Amino acid sequence: MTRASDTQGGPVTLSREGLPDWLEPVVRAAETIQPLQLSRFLPPENGSGRQSAVLILFGEGERGPELLLMERAGSLRSHAGQPSFPGGALDPEDGDPQGDGPLRAALREAEEETGLDPSGVQLFGVLPRLYIPVSGFVVTPVLGWWRKPSPVGVVDPNETARVFTVPVADLTDPAHRATAVHPRGHSGPAFLVESALVWGFTAGVIDRLLHFAGWERPWDRGKQVPLDWHA
Repeated sequence: MTRASDTQGGPVTLSREGLPDWLEPVVRAAETIQPLQLSRFLPPENGSGRQSAVLILFGEGERGPELLLMERAGSLRSHAGQPSFPGGALDPEDGDPQGDGPLRAALREAEEETGLDPSGVQLFGVLPRLYIPVSGFVVTPVLGWWRKPSPVGVVDPNETARVFTVPVADLTDPAHRATAVHPRGHSGPAFLVESALVWGFTAGVIDRLLHFAGWERPWDRGKQVPLDWHA
């Protein structure tokens, strides 16, 4: 267990105690996954990029395991209208970007964007830092278990269009999977769930988590969805 100093109303911990059995494959994946197994976009070696964090929050819903996602407001300058994990840039009060900072930032941003109660979230792992070239963010994905669920919803309509959960069963359903094709030609995994097209960084991380947790089911990678269709 790792404990951070108390600067935001309570200590921040990484703990694997009491996690549900179905999360064990995710715990194992977090222990072994290498950066290039997650993405070919890794943080610049010169240390540039804006440090940020996202919360990959697993909960237990009516249909079993689920993930918390949000849809960014269409008016934002960066990643407008795109479904994503809660998260954002580190603030100075979050602390050391190489230490506890990403844990604090992930919880703080999730609370600010979705209204969740961070005291009900158990952080249990951290994935390798990744890079989003289009926005220059260096992102630390923080894994959490929604031990005590709390109500969530849009806090600031200027930042968030909606907040929703997606059953893992829907994410692994081959019928909900596709390859998103960007107008510029590059492509990547996508998920058509909850009336949303999840693509880009978020879909890439979900895709790799499903794969390395052993939850992935064979799907038709030739099924393409043009991103201009979603727009």
